[in-house]
Amino acid sequence: MNILYGFINIIVTFSLVVLIEKLFKKEGLYVWLSIATILANITVCKMIDIFNFTTSLGNVLFASTFLATDIMSEKYSKNDAKKGVYLSIFSGITFVIISQLTLLFIPSSDDVVNSSMLNLFSISIRTMTASMFMFFVSNMADIHLYNKLKEKYPDKLWLRNNISTILCNCIENYFFNTLAFIGIFPMSVIISIATTTTIIEIIIAICDTPFLYLSKKLN
Repeated sequence: MNILYGFINIIVTFSLVVLIEKLFKKEGLYVWLSIATILANITVCKMIDIFNFTTSLGNVLFASTFLATDIMSEKYSKNDAKKGVYLSIFSGITFVIISQLTLLFIPSSDDVVNSSMLNLFSISIRTMTASMFMFFVSNMADIHLYNKLKEKYPDKLWLRNNISTILCNCIENYFFNTLAFIGIFPMSVIISIATTTTIIEIIIAICDTPFLYLSKKLN
């Protein structure tokens, strides 16, 4: 069932990106990038098995940020896409700060959610720093590469979308896992985790191409 739910998740998430842009233009994509960044940092905590791989639910939401910036690069401008990344980083940092401050409060004797919040929001500073850094680098690299390919191959939307998203996703996965887990896991384990995640994200990245075409058609 996880495979079915996975494809439903991809369709629903990417459809929402297209819909919010259709309704609110680039401002809608700014909102989406903030929403996706916050939700991804929550859903990434849940691990599932799919295609005999173990992965997190945050992958699709993180992938949707690439779709959002590609739509902005395609229909608006490179600078608009960069602004969206800056806003998403601000949203992610804000979420981390507020959630950590929330955990500092001593719960009431009547409280029933504090233990769950501790499980959900307790983070490794090293992991979160690596995540935010690579999120910023990979998305900015995606924007730059997408626009370079757009200049060189203006008629090949599928090419610039897939090359930029897949390449930047791969780089992000390997560097993030190295920065987050070097010295904790053996290098062979880190490479194995990064490779598994990369395979799944390549599949997700390929799936976002029809939605980019749909967004452009709805212009």
